[in-house]
Amino acid sequence: MKEAVLYRKLEDKKVKCTACMQGCTIQPDYTGICGVRQNVDGKLYLLVYGKASAVNIDPIEKKPLFHFLPGSQIFSIGTVGCNFGCDFCQNWDLSQCTKDLKEKLLKENKIKDMGVKVCDYGYELLPERIIEICRQKGIPSVAYTYNEPTIFLEYAYDTAKLANKEGMKNVFVSNGFETEEALKKIKPYLDGINIDLKSFSDEFYRKTCKARLQPVLDTIKLAHKLGIWVEVTTLVIPTMNDSDEELKSIAKFIKSVDPNIPWHVTAFHPDYKMTDKQSTKHSSLEKAHRIGMETGLNYVYVGNVIDDVHSSTYCPNCKALLVKRSGHYISIESFKDGKCTKCGEKIPGVWK
Repeated sequence: MKEAVLYRKLEDKKVKCTACMQGCTIQPDYTGICGVRQNVDGKLYLLVYGKASAVNIDPIEKKPLFHFLPGSQIFSIGTVGCNFGCDFCQNWDLSQCTKDLKEKLLKENKIKDMGVKVCDYGYELLPERIIEICRQKGIPSVAYTYNEPTIFLEYAYDTAKLANKEGMKNVFVSNGFETEEALKKIKPYLDGINIDLKSFSDEFYRKTCKARLQPVLDTIKLAHKLGIWVEVTTLVIPTMNDSDEELKSIAKFIKSVDPNIPWHVTAFHPDYKMTDKQSTKHSSLEKAHRIGMETGLNYVYVGNVIDDVHSSTYCPNCKALLVKRSGHYISIESFKDGKCTKCGEKIPGVWK
């Protein structure tokens, strides 16, 4: 447990968390929506500081990040808890367990025990140890992922600062609900971010994710403005967000920020509270890819399925194959030092 940085003290020992756009006002002994930021006697504490619940060494393409050190490994870390409540969450066992725990402790009138119980879900992995492992294994980047990194921002911040000092990169895989204060705090050490744009409907966000659309749009624009490398992912869910109109709206928004932002359209599979939906058809992903390209985006990628053609990177100028992808297998073709070797076109991204 460590005192949080992003909060304000209020009267009657209440606090207001300022890490994410949920903006929880938290009374003593209680946590916010995420379940990992608890008010203890008028101070806000991060319950999962140094407590990892998911750790892996992944190909960076799995995040997904396609314009960021392609073919490299990334140390991926997550905790428990989330500020969203997506019915289709594919990491629900990590992200939603704190909500179930909170409900149980409230019924037992033991909400004070939240801090102790949450720690049971992870094991100690302090920032210094993360960097030591990466240095020993020659891993160039750290990803804060699996659950929403904003809710464990103080843990991520301390790790990212050490990683940056060692010349390593840092990336968030995020739902985009950071406050401006949170994003600007992590910005000096954050090199890339993949933000889920789950829908272009506020009703979808409110009903299905227990959140709102506009803050996500604002975060995408702010991250880009701050100079953080941005990629956007949309999980294409049959009958929920896969209409031509909605896909066009998402593509138009991304283009309005920057047509060079890569858009990942990925396949849904039934999970958590949304087992009544069918898996996404390949044809739906191909449609989304076509809509994105026709709208004027330079880089649209199909994901969560094997599709060599629509997951590879092509030069927007001469159409040469730059990076060939088959699953997580990467082959660098006509590409070097961030440029197309056929025509010299500069390809936006983080390449060193």
